[in-house]
Amino acid sequence: MQLGTSIFLIAVGAVLKYAVTADVSGVSIETVGVILMVVGVLGLLLTILMMTIWADRGGRGAVRETYAEPVDRRY
Repeated sequence: MQLGTSIFLIAVGAVLKYAVTADVSGVSIETVGVILMVVGVLGLLLTILMMTIWADRGGRGAVRETYAEPVDRRY
């Protein structure tokens, strides 16, 4: 789940929870809104976690190591 999708789910869930006043038989719109907000927040946290892990590895998924030979500076 990407960052935009998570924010979208949170926004739709908030609208369903706080702004919609319609009644649907067999379905609680407020409960659906809460579920969407929870899923959106979890997706947002996972996305941020994955972005920080990905950034720590240089964006390639593997750790790059650089080796340098010692320089002899005696003249």
